[in-house]
Amino acid sequence: MSRLRRTMLYVPGNNPGMIRDAHIYGSDAIMFDLEDSVSLNEKDAARFLVYNALKTVDYGRAETVVRINGLNTPFGREDLEAIVRVQPDVIRLPKTERAEDIQEVDRLLSQIEDTIGMEPGTIQLIAAVESALGVINAYPIAAASPRLVGIAIGAEDFVTDLKTTRSLDGIELLTARSQILFAARAAGIDALDTVFSDVNDEEGFTNEVKLIKQLGFDGKSIINPRQIEIIHNIFMPTQEEINQSVRIIEAIQEAERKGSGVISLDGKMIDKPIVERARRTLDLAAAARVYV
Repeated sequence: MSRLRRTMLYVPGNNPGMIRDAHIYGSDAIMFDLEDSVSLNEKDAARFLVYNALKTVDYGRAETVVRINGLNTPFGREDLEAIVRVQPDVIRLPKTERAEDIQEVDRLLSQIEDTIGMEPGTIQLIAAVESALGVINAYPIAAASPRLVGIAIGAEDFVTDLKTTRSLDGIELLTARSQILFAARAAGIDALDTVFSDVNDEEGFTNEVKLIKQLGFDGKSIINPRQIEIIHNIFMPTQEEINQSVRIIEAIQEAERKGSGVISLDGKMIDKPIVERARRTLDLAAAARVYV
């Protein structure tokens, strides 16, 4: 099964209780934040806290992601030097605007991995795009490094850059979301949506999740554990979709056993896009534990 990133739960790097308990809520990924949620005078303490948590806490099946500070700040390189040594799954780079931003992080990661004897390319990357320039450069960013597994949109900084504000229907984000999604698909990586900050507006949140799923996003960053189940339920395939996907995969296997290059089901040809959708459906169903 491929790695799912339906939910990526933000955890402030200066909150010991949340850091300790983040894995109990069942999100696909946990993102320990050293950037915007941490004040300047707590940066070093937060880095130390996240370092020790990743060194000592078993986060189970959850993907561990650390959002570092930008390399154009006094903290970004120190974040990398410390955090790589406890081997999170992913480093998330904020405010990415050019392919060169990712390539610089890639180069620094390679240096640190080499220094500590870690296999090259162990640490993966996610780029967060949060400005008009970043959206314009979305595909070069998405294709900038083989380490890159996802590209995300960060809405708050983005709408500020556009000189507007967020609305419930998200019209101001539609173009950026589409650009991020196209870039991700062209580069073969995941597309991740932004947070919905009003945790008390369940209806608005549900509508936004349905929208980004229909657009084609792989998942969404979240700031409250209450939002996890809503996303997972919306992304969960129906029983009819699961049954049809099983039939498609069985048809492929039968054709392979017969050595046939032609795959058909119910008199219709099965081509690569149909197979990919079937596999994606079964991955989602397995994650929801409604299919083994």
